[in-house]
Amino acid sequence: MNVSLICVGKLKEKFYTQAAAEYVKRLGVYCKLDIVELPEQRLSKNPSPGEISAALEKEGAAIRGKIPAGYTVIALCVEGKLLSSEELSATLARWAQTGSKGLALVIGGSYGLHPSVKELAWLRLSMSPMTFPHHLARVMVLEQLYRAFKIQEGGSYHK
Repeated sequence: MNVSLICVGKLKEKFYTQAAAEYVKRLGVYCKLDIVELPEQRLSKNPSPGEISAALEKEGAAIRGKIPAGYTVIALCVEGKLLSSEELSATLARWAQTGSKGLALVIGGSYGLHPSVKELAWLRLSMSPMTFPHHLARVMVLEQLYRAFKIQEGGSYHK
């Protein structure tokens, strides 16, 4: 399975990079994973709605340009569908039967994703109604992907 994780923003904190690297290593058994980091648009300290909209539009264009042709898109967004780990695993198993070339999971920056990216999504997925730093969301998505594969194989990781 080909998986592309497209993220706005670069991991800077050592604890995030270490956690992400661990799950990338674990996922290597289950999929060919490509992580794409895109720059987050710089905004003023108190950005106007227009500034935010323009930044999201630029980030959205960059994201759309990195989605591999033929890949199915999952957009991570707060208004997305809440799934349990078991439901995510089953959803990914159903998706695997579609014949898509791969899966592109997209994580936006501090202000989320441009609507044009969400419109491309086969699934809009929410990690929680709570707010998390988008860097932590990357680690959480990697862990949930790993958990989904372990659930599918009946491994003991998921209890």
